Amino acid sequence: MGYRVVVAGATGNVGREMLNILAEREFPIDEIVALASRRSLGTECSFGDKTLKTKDLDTFDFTGWDIALFAIGSEATAIYAPKAAKAGCVVIDNSSLYRYDPDVPLVVPEVNPEAVLGYAKKNIIANPNCSTAQMVVALKPLHDRARIKRVVVSTYQSVSGAGKAGMDELWDQTKSIYNPTDSKPPTKFTKQIAFNVIPHIDKFMEDGSTKEEWKMVVETKKILDPKIKVTATCVRVPVFVGHSEAINIEFEDFLDEEEARDILREAPGVMVIDKREDGGYVTPIECVGDYATFISRIRQDSTLDNGLNLWCVSDNLRKGAALNAVQIAETLGNRVLKKG
Repeated sequence: MGYRVVVAGATGNVGREMLNILAEREFPIDEIVALASRRSLGTECSFGDKTLKTKDLDTFDFTGWDIALFAIGSEATAIYAPKAAKAGCVVIDNSSLYRYDPDVPLVVPEVNPEAVLGYAKKNIIANPNCSTAQMVVALKPLHDRARIKRVVVSTYQSVSGAGKAGMDELWDQTKSIYNPTDSKPPTKFTKQIAFNVIPHIDKFMEDGSTKEEWKMVVETKKILDPKIKVTATCVRVPVFVGHSEAINIEFEDFLDEEEARDILREAPGVMVIDKREDGGYVTPIECVGDYATFISRIRQDSTLDNGLNLWCVSDNLRKGAALNAVQIAETLGNRVLKKG
């Protein structure tokens, strides 16, 4: 016996990945439906060897459905998630709407799987920001060993984090570089993204940080440990898929780089590729389509008594969004719903 599963936003980048990963991981499903807005009604989506035609999110009745994976953005989620939850369907939401709600668990299954038990307050579980998800997967096993005091992270985030429009803008601008008569001024991003980097993701806040940077701070504290100090600089780079992060960690206790490497090799969801030679590290191109969070460049920070540096790369459409949502569904099924 399996679950009746809804994927809302099935025609978007993340929604399509959710369908792919549900099929790849053979999530126990008796029935599945793909939902989209009316402008995408009837669009075909792949689910394993099946083809699904999207149905109308606006008129869909969630009664009798077990789990809904939402990838529709905060505005639409505010309308439809409460409807699904009220109908008894557990919502796993990829937007930022519920991440900071104290009555909604924010879950990365490799880090805080027990948090799913808090779903019952609102029948909703939140999926974290893509840049946060991969970082806490790397931090968790190290924190368990030596207790993290402070994290300084600089991100190099792909344009797919801004959706299809972001990917299209990079593609169009890259082509226009070689055809000056076909200029493509920025519309999705604040400056040209092709052959450039932009130190600005989401809105600016009063203290000078961006909301993306704020998210990493607040979400890391909620998921991992409220005592950890975090400071972030988030940068958009001309890469289609795959987020990268340079992470500097200060611990309460000394942690040798060799021990850290051994700990990470045994950590769930982590793949260590760390050779001190040309190409002995992972870049975004190698991580696309993979489930793992890749760690490279592990080394002592000589400017701190208890410091380490590392390089962290992951497919943001997978671990940063769709995969984590499916893993939450698996954890919920194993710990609470227990079908399949």
